[in-house]
Amino acid sequence: MLRILILIGVFLGSFSNTNAQNSNTIHWKTFPELESALKENPKPIFIFFHAQWCAYCKKIQRQVFTKPDVINLINNKYYAVHMDVESQDSIVFEHTVFTNTQALTKRNGIHDIPLLLASRTEYPFSLPATVILNKDFTVRQRVFEYYTSKELVLLLK
Repeated sequence: MLRILILIGVFLGSFSNTNAQNSNTIHWKTFPELESALKENPKPIFIFFHAQWCAYCKKIQRQVFTKPDVINLINNKYYAVHMDVESQDSIVFEHTVFTNTQALTKRNGIHDIPLLLASRTEYPFSLPATVILNKDFTVRQRVFEYYTSKELVLLLK
């Protein structure tokens, strides 16, 4: 009987721990998950492009995406996607295959998705890059610099 009570306690403890962890993190989606979610329930989209070598990207992940107000706002009002811009994965979205065509000719080639969504005409592609899209996938805002949690909350409201 004691074993059963211990097992139930461990199970319930791990369950509540999992729920606590889920509510303390942004619910990031992949592009295929995003496509399915948009068909079911359209919402604005928050996309964060980063790279392993980007110090400001890491700082945003560590100091901004861990704040409860940011997490709650993004999880409740947006679908969130993050992507390593140097990914060499092929991504199918809206029946189109996106790849990292630059990887064929450049050492640190940038994937076609960030080039499509986060490029600027007057400057070369730069990180960190955040793109906020409306429900209909039109661009609402692009941010190409570090931001604080307070600045992001204002931007997202």
